[in-house]
Amino acid sequence: MNNAPSMATDEAAVRRTVQLYIDGGIAGKSDVMKQAFDEGSTIYGYAGEDLFAGSIQKLYDWVDANGPASDLQAQISKVDIENTIATVRLELDNWRGMKFTDMFTLLKLDGEWKIISKVFYLHPGN
Repeated sequence: MNNAPSMATDEAAVRRTVQLYIDGGIAGKSDVMKQAFDEGSTIYGYAGEDLFAGSIQKLYDWVDANGPASDLQAQISKVDIENTIATVRLELDNWRGMKFTDMFTLLKLDGEWKIISKVFYLHPGN
């Protein structure tokens, strides 16, 4: 059985989900990026020496408080899919002067790809 068309379709759908996150960052509007996440999603990473962790609502609050990142440059550098699970590595440069590497775990829920967890690395000097 050839899974190529299905894999291509799934990869395009995963990329569209991550693009909603990117678009929300550029617009500075969590309402845009919320479409990419499951309601139970989590976020973990360090902002300097401080752990930024918990419900994805923390990210939404941060995005809404900090406004648009209109000069944000984003590149999906890796997508890995196995049936109903996926991981994505995203490189972000100039998110309001900061550079991040994000790793997402996605799950296909009721036929729709949703981010269920986000971990991030804030590059030094930011």
